[in-house]
Amino acid sequence: MSGPEPNTQVLRELKSLRDRVPQLIGTLVASTDGLLIAHDLPAHIEPAGMAALTAAQLSLSHRLAATANGGGFHEVVVHGEGGDVVIYAVGWTASLTVLAGPGANIGRLHLESRPAARIISDQLTPSDNTD
Repeated sequence: MSGPEPNTQVLRELKSLRDRVPQLIGTLVASTDGLLIAHDLPAHIEPAGMAALTAAQLSLSHRLAATANGGGFHEVVVHGEGGDVVIYAVGWTASLTVLAGPGANIGRLHLESRPAARIISDQLTPSDNTD
């Protein structure tokens, strides 16, 4: 028995994001409880494990933002020797994780990823249309 089918609209947005941002290594969308929704990751990164790590960081970031400023969480950037990891809130129920190589333009990454997170949030939010 295989896992659930990836959300094709979300996957399309992830691939489009990778096409638009130079030095983007991969992308992933996970629920806040660490369940994988969709990914466009390189083969050497295990998607379910990355989704779990993202959920842990997201939880800590939400708590840190609320404790420090009393406000909500929007994004966190982790700068590493081998590149950057940026996690964006996707509504209240998910996150977008973006992996960039060393020397990536983080400003450009934000300009492309923030709207992508909003689009993905819209795609994951059930429609109230009852037509």
